[in-house]
Amino acid sequence: MTSLDHLQTLAVQCVEQELFLNEPLSLYEPVNYGMRQGGKRIRPLLVLLATDMFGGDIHKATQAAVAVEILHNFTLLHDDIMDKSPFRRGQPTCYKQFGTNAAILSGDAMFAMAVRKCFEYEPNVAYKLAKVLSQTSIEICKGQALDMDFEKQDNVTINQYLEMVRLKTSVLLGCSLESGAIIANVNAHQIKLLRDFGELIGIAFQIQDDVLDCWGCFESFGKVKGKDIIDNKKTFLYLKALEMANEEQKKELLQIFSANDINQNEKVEKVITVYDSLKIREFAENFIKDYTEKAMENLKKISVNAQSKENLITFANSLMKREK
Repeated sequence: MTSLDHLQTLAVQCVEQELFLNEPLSLYEPVNYGMRQGGKRIRPLLVLLATDMFGGDIHKATQAAVAVEILHNFTLLHDDIMDKSPFRRGQPTCYKQFGTNAAILSGDAMFAMAVRKCFEYEPNVAYKLAKVLSQTSIEICKGQALDMDFEKQDNVTINQYLEMVRLKTSVLLGCSLESGAIIANVNAHQIKLLRDFGELIGIAFQIQDDVLDCWGCFESFGKVKGKDIIDNKKTFLYLKALEMANEEQKKELLQIFSANDINQNEKVEKVITVYDSLKIREFAENFIKDYTEKAMENLKKISVNAQSKENLITFANSLMKREK
């Protein structure tokens, strides 16, 4: 088994060593900018973790690792445009830096680049990788569509929100693990268990993201505090607050989210005050713990020895304790 530190280093290196600049610069500079904004390279690491857990060749998995990271950053690039987000990882978002049209076009190219990476493998593996990457892309788009639809709906349920999260965020974690397992030539049943593990961890990861949006700080999180509140996003926190609120608190939340003339900072602070009074953060953190435990149950069923699973367990635990 390879050490987690080595896998993390390799996950970063395989992306950083990839050449993204080309001609014309108007197309490739935004690609390079998006791919060089840093981040923990969680998804490439998951590819390598899965391959290593099943005893596969981690160096053979690096191109698949790069593919999922390109796909991830493509979704972020277009997501930032749709959400009008000014910052990503503490830096101006790609469309802010290069313009909306350039960012859209470069994002389109990134999707094709990700799929093209799959075809650096032998035909059978390339087919499986391209299939899972393409299906995941469709599911991510479904999740984004639901996210936008929810902004116009007043009756979104927590279960609907969790399904949106699964599609928009979790499926890519599952895809990353599945890609690594494909490289290691693992059977379909083991892949299903591993993918379910990734999706459950992904849901917990997104709820953690919701928590950090309210209670994280810009220096650590790299985003504007309360951006979800400013954008009237119906997050897990908001939906749970509506569910738990008394009539007065519910009325206040609905008024704040429908108001157009309120100062943004004041809006954020008022909503967080309601959340605090209902102990929403505590509830969310317990939810994160529950989903993490469900994920671990899937991991236990995978037919490799306990030692081989240690890196993935350590990684999942650290993911839930992050501050950014």
